[in-house]
Order: sequence, then C-alpha cells, then structure tokens
Amino acid sequence: MFDQPAVFLDVETTGATANRDRITEIGLVEVADGKIVEEWSSLVNPGQRIPPEIEMLTGITNAMVADAPSFDALSAELHRRLEGKLLIAHNARFDYGFLRNEFARVGLRYLSRVLCTVKLSRRLYPQERRHNLDSLIERHGLACNQRHRALADARVLWDFAQHVRVELGADAVRTAVEQIVKTATLPPRLDPAEIDALPGAIGVYIFYGEGDTPLYVGKSLDIRSRVLAHFSGDHRVAKDMRIAQEVARIDWHETAGELGALLQEARWVKQVKPIHNHKLRPADEPWALWWDAMKTLPPKAINASTIEFAVAENLYGPFRSRARANRALREIGDANGLCARALGLEHGGTGPCFSYQVGKCRGACCGRETPIAHNLRLAQALQRLRLQPWPFGGAIGVREVDRVTQRAEVHLVDRWSYLGTVDSESDLHDALATRTERAFDLDTYQILSKWLKTRRHQIEVIDLAAAGQVARNLPVK
Repeated sequence: MFDQPAVFLDVETTGATANRDRITEIGLVEVADGKIVEEWSSLVNPGQRIPPEIEMLTGITNAMVADAPSFDALSAELHRRLEGKLLIAHNARFDYGFLRNEFARVGLRYLSRVLCTVKLSRRLYPQERRHNLDSLIERHGLACNQRHRALADARVLWDFAQHVRVELGADAVRTAVEQIVKTATLPPRLDPAEIDALPGAIGVYIFYGEGDTPLYVGKSLDIRSRVLAHFSGDHRVAKDMRIAQEVARIDWHETAGELGALLQEARWVKQVKPIHNHKLRPADEPWALWWDAMKTLPPKAINASTIEFAVAENLYGPFRSRARANRALREIGDANGLCARALGLEHGGTGPCFSYQVGKCRGACCGRETPIAHNLRLAQALQRLRLQPWPFGGAIGVREVDRVTQRAEVHLVDRWSYLGTVDSESDLHDALATRTERAFDLDTYQILSKWLKTRRHQIEVIDLAAAGQVARNLPVK
C-alpha cells in the first residue's frame, strides 16, 4: 500500500445493486511512493432517478447530476487513472463491482488487485467489533468534512492508512496487506477471462478439469478472492497445487448470504461428486443412537431407513455410519466412567465388565452404582448430541438478505431437507407446487440447526405451512 501505485477510491450510487443501479459520484486519491500524487472527483449523470432516501443520505440530488457527464464520457480518463494500480476502497466489493459493471457497459475491460479497508481494519484490530467507515472515523479520530461524498470518503481512507502506519508500523501494515491481496499465478489451462468474470461476492464455485470432470466445490464470502487464493504461489495445501494443475473451467453462483452458500455447496457436492471434496460427499443413510432414559434398554445404533430422523425423539447424533455411532458411544463411556455392558458394547459374562477391571467403569455392572445414577450420567453425557426434531409444523422459508446489495433470497427447507432457493414469489409457488419428498439430509441438519441456534438474528424464518400467508410474508424482492 505504501510502496506501489495505488488509488484510494469511493463511489456514490443510486442504490446498492451493481447490475441495476448506477454511479452518481466518483472520488479518488492517487498515491505513489507513499505520497499523494493527485486528487480527482466528478459527479456522474446516472441516466436514472436518484431515490429520495439516497438524496438524503448523500446530499447528491437529481438537479446536481442533471448536467454532469455520463460515465461513458468519463470512462477513458478514469480507466487511465485506475489502470495498473492497487484499488483501495471501503467495502471494496461494492465499489469494485460498480466500477466493473460501468466499464463493461461502455465496452472497457477493468480488472484490478483490490484491497478492502474493512478487511484491513479487521485484520489489524481484531479486538474491535465494528469496522464501518463511521466507526473508523470515530475510533481513530479521522476528519471528514462531507460524509457520503466520494472524495471526502476517499480522503478518509488515505488518512486511515497513514494513521495505522504510524500506530502499528509500516511492516505490520504491509504484512496484513500482503495477506489480503495475494498474488496468484493462473493455471496453464484456465482462460484468464474466467477469472475476469468472477464476482467479489458471497457464493459457491466449482472447478472443472479436462473433459468437464468436476474437481472441487467451494464456498466463500468473496468468490474471486477465494478462487485466486487456490492459485497463490505458496500452495500451502497440496490439494490446491493439484487443482491448479488440473483446472480448465470455473462455474460459480452468487448467493445472498453465507447460509445460502453453505446449503448450495452441500447440494453441489452431492450432485456432481467432485474428486477433491470429501467432507460433504454423499453417503448412505445417516445413523444415530436411539436411547430412552425411561427404559432399561441400552443405546442402539439405527439408521434413517428404520425411523424418520426429522421427527423422532430420543435420537443422538447424527453419524455417517454405524461404526462411527458405536465409536462415539464407546468414547462417551470411557470419558464418563460408564459401564460398557450397560451401554450394550460388551455382551455376555457375569460380574464386573472389562471396563470396570481397567478402571473405566464406576460399577453399574456389579452393583457399585445404581442403574438410575448410571442413566443420569449417560443422559448428561449424551445431551450435547441430542438430535433436534424438526421444530416447525411444515416447510419453512429462510429469508436471507445481502447486506451490501440488499438482494434477498428464500431457502426452502422441510424436515431438515433442503428443497432449493428462490428469489421471487412466483418461483416460491412453483417450488412448493412441484416439490418431492426428500429424506433427512445430514448436512442440511448440521448447517441449519446451527444457524437456528447461534445466528437466528441474521435470518428471518417464514412459516410456509399456511399457504395463505405466503404472499404477505415473503418480500423476497
């Protein structure tokens, strides 16, 4: 950031969606050798109305841009100022996305290395919770004479860079920048245009090799950065080296948020069975331990073909095989002094079980511990594995909104089975009308149950059981 040509940039726009809204103002601070070379800014006629709420936020009115030049008229000069320089912006995905779309509309290709100052702030100050521009201004005592005006905000970013260099030292900042802006060597078989097309957005991606062989499916909060990281020169992961040697094509899909990316990643892995994915590979029916604390029977490993996991009670798991279920039960027994015979892991014999003889059992097998006390401890040990029955009356929609673009999606789930994602009310009705019954899905359960427990505030759950409520409760656009 200090020893290379760079541009600190901010854009103001008519809205948050790069492929629909337009730029209304551009401001930039050009830097070389750690010093400001030039400042430049211009209002831009967006060719569309600026909404009243945006006028209030930025102070840029329709009257102000009426006689301003169009982006087309500014594009050649702006491209010259940006070309070959590190682009530095706050929430850089937003600014970079708008620039690339505007340049593409006038027939210009724009590709740049990008440094996001939100990511830089998070890396340099991990103890802080907020990293928006207002928080940086307040926390570091930065001056801004016209907030939400492009040049003023670009100047704030330059001031922030100077502040962290003084406070933390140039070496620390340089290291953080290098970690964020990794240099990638493109695979020999991959068309550079494939990289050009990648968005700096949340979503999933898939690498294909020769003959369209699926190689790897991944998800990221920034598809472009994550894909380039696979091709970084260090290749710290052997898998990345193999992928870089084999990849010939990339496909990708943007999602509104991380939950959608996780669900789509799990679905793609099952559908295309990529060579280098293992964790989300399709498996036989999942297994669980069934145990009723009110009965004297020991826990028993059962799979989803014998009982409906989504609604059954007294299940603990899930596991990908019978062997894993029994291994987990044995580990729980050893860790908590439980009796192997009472757990159904040791059969036959009289007197103390083998676990008691080696000091791992407290004696439920020989009268030194009552069955009630043993079962109470077993219930406590199993609690963390309790399989949550489907907590809704039927299918639900999980609404997720992209915080940058405000684009919304609704993920359809029923009894821990992912049915798909829609972004309009008509698509929702079609999906519900044509859905087919699907079995309990282990990956969907693990993903969604965790979100419902720990990140419920980031999503909106819509009960789709009452069809008449759908239209009122589904503002997906």
